[in-house]
Amino acid sequence: MNQPPFPHQINEYHGKVRDVYYIDNELLVMIASDRISAFDVILPNPIPFKGQVLNQIAAYMLGATKDICPNWLLSTPAPNVAIGKKCTPFKIEMVVRGNLVGHAWRTYQTGGRRLCGVTLPEGLNENDYFPTPIITPSTKASEGHDEDISKEEIIAQGLASAADWAVLEKYALALFQRGKEIAANRGLILVDTKYEFGKMGDTIYLMDEIHTPDSSRYFYADGFEARQAKKEKQKQLSKEFVREWLIANNFMGKEGQTVPAMSAEWIDTISKRYIELYEQVIGEKFVPQKLSDEATYQIICAALEELS
Repeated sequence: MNQPPFPHQINEYHGKVRDVYYIDNELLVMIASDRISAFDVILPNPIPFKGQVLNQIAAYMLGATKDICPNWLLSTPAPNVAIGKKCTPFKIEMVVRGNLVGHAWRTYQTGGRRLCGVTLPEGLNENDYFPTPIITPSTKASEGHDEDISKEEIIAQGLASAADWAVLEKYALALFQRGKEIAANRGLILVDTKYEFGKMGDTIYLMDEIHTPDSSRYFYADGFEARQAKKEKQKQLSKEFVREWLIANNFMGKEGQTVPAMSAEWIDTISKRYIELYEQVIGEKFVPQKLSDEATYQIICAALEELS
């Protein structure tokens, strides 16, 4: 968005996917763009309605989990806009895994049996359930790639105290369990996800988006066991299919690699997959809304006035 500063705006930050505006050092305005990233690289083409999908799923999930822990969200005044409390973030992501997929599977496949200080059991196949969900944290890098880190390293480096870690761990596992229950009611399996937390005073808040296709991976429950028995690829709803397409086209974000061109048909396919996940997770028809930058700006200003 190109617009004048919001009332009482003191700073702004433009991330890979979202634009964040700091208001009076107390509130954040978070605008979910249609940009898409993978392997920490912003892909060249926006995905229609992706920002709206992410914002509305996150708002729904934050509302459905607010009994578990406090969260930052105060208002969603526009389809791709969230306004909430500014917290001091923990510089870690709480990655919770229920199944052996993605990065964990790639580690396992090469013989690794330790991930972020967690011992992985022997004899698992790709997509198998772990005996119980595991937490494999990563650092929250402001630039470049996030890095795996263990609970012990987090505490030793002062990224979280032992007391705060205990709360983060409790919240993350409870949120994941709720996410799995919501997914199961919609015929899905929440496979893995990540959570971000921050503090205001002594209180820990859940921040950012949760259980969206950018932060989570879902499988269809119907036929899951049969596909596992045959070692077939699982039918999934997540951003992983974009990563797989990039890998198939020789791109993993490494130096010297070039992002492959995205055809109009492929961009439309990605958009439809995001909308499919919204409708599957929320259980309602997606209603596309496209506001001009000026209209969005005016709506945000009005919402900030109400919150002041």
